Amino acid sequence: MKLSIFRSSRGRGDALFHGAAVGAAALVLILMAGLFVDLVIGSRPSLEKFGLGFLWSAAWNPVTGNFGAASSIYGSLVSTLIALVIAIPLSLLIALFLVEIAHPRLARPVGGAIEILAAIPSIIYGMWGLFVFAPYLADHVQPALQAVFGKVPVARALFSGPPMGIGMLSAGLILALMVLPFTTALMRDVLQLVPRVLKEAAAGMGSTTWEIFRKVMAPYGSRGLVGAGFLGLSRALGETMAVTFVIGNDHRIAASLFASGNTIASTLANEFTEASNPLYLSALIELGLVLLVMTLLFQLAGHLWLGRLEKNTRGGR
Repeated sequence: MKLSIFRSSRGRGDALFHGAAVGAAALVLILMAGLFVDLVIGSRPSLEKFGLGFLWSAAWNPVTGNFGAASSIYGSLVSTLIALVIAIPLSLLIALFLVEIAHPRLARPVGGAIEILAAIPSIIYGMWGLFVFAPYLADHVQPALQAVFGKVPVARALFSGPPMGIGMLSAGLILALMVLPFTTALMRDVLQLVPRVLKEAAAGMGSTTWEIFRKVMAPYGSRGLVGAGFLGLSRALGETMAVTFVIGNDHRIAASLFASGNTIASTLANEFTEASNPLYLSALIELGLVLLVMTLLFQLAGHLWLGRLEKNTRGGR
């Protein structure tokens, strides 16, 4: 009798847990769908007037009511690319150092410091970038880059113009500093999950630390490492306040990394409260819709890449 009551109560508990888990998962999908529909409704006037041309038009004139997303999309992609090119390799090296090279007495405080850096509000990074980092770039880094690459045919276009300290390069570097602790913490956790017996077996066969990482740790934790990179991409793509402080907030597309620009997030932060015209407000909402679609596409690409990577890994075994 007692056993049957216990089984029935356990069955009800399992059913409640299953229902709660399904409901929580469904809630996420409902919220995402509701957000997408709300953005589509809000951006309808802009969609009807500009159509798909909104995506590749560089115009942005609230006075004449002519709007386009090209400069904002360009700034978002370039600043994010700069951040990831710098942050992802450094994050991987730091994570490997903390897991395999550093003594535990050193790894713990350094790991804790990295987690603290990941928790610093973005506006603090932006203020530091504007008042400390940007002047240093203008006085030392940008003139040095111009001296080195100023005569190189292709590279000189990237480092042309006056060294003002603010611009696309500054925004990318600040984003790299923000993404670095976040991705480092994730990659460190992924590398720590690699079974010790696999690493010891590789070491027993004479493998170096780099060979252990390349042949054992990286393949075993490939999904987690790639996922950490794409989470860092999402963080950089949607960052607002830190970028707004240092990018210059200018609606234009320039080849030089020293030139000022803007991103979708910085445009929304700067101009949303000023949008008294319905079409102006609708264009800003459409920018938000573009950012949401871009993020979803990048995440979809990440999942497809992970699936292909897992398939190749299984096929090689």
